Amino acid sequence: MILFLRALFIVVFASMLGVTTWASLAQPLGDFVRGPVARDPWVIATLFDAYWAFIAFFVWVAWKEQTLAARVLWFLSLIALGNLAIAAYMLAQLFRVTASAPDALTTVFTQRQPGRLALPGALTAISVAIYLLA
Repeated sequence: MILFLRALFIVVFASMLGVTTWASLAQPLGDFVRGPVARDPWVIATLFDAYWAFIAFFVWVAWKEQTLAARVLWFLSLIALGNLAIAAYMLAQLFRVTASAPDALTTVFTQRQPGRLALPGALTAISVAIYLLA
């Protein structure tokens, strides 16, 4: 199961990176926000759905990460990068365990972390840079 989850989140990360790069090159984010599509009810509903899911995922991350700094950085990363940050978090968790360990899934989903800052700090910095360039 660990190998399947690793593959799944690699696909999620790669596909989200690809589609957001493609979308950014096709239309700047600022143009989208000011355009008529951004006011479409289904676009708004889909954004609400996505952001509530990001917040729901963050509740679990906030429980797992034991420092306030890690929690804040993960919150910012999740809100700014969405599924890219979710996939990065899951891959970090999934690659911390040995795939063949009998309790690997339990470790991934229930073991609390000391609150590492490197990955969420890098993701937050990247997201700020992206938004400033947009």
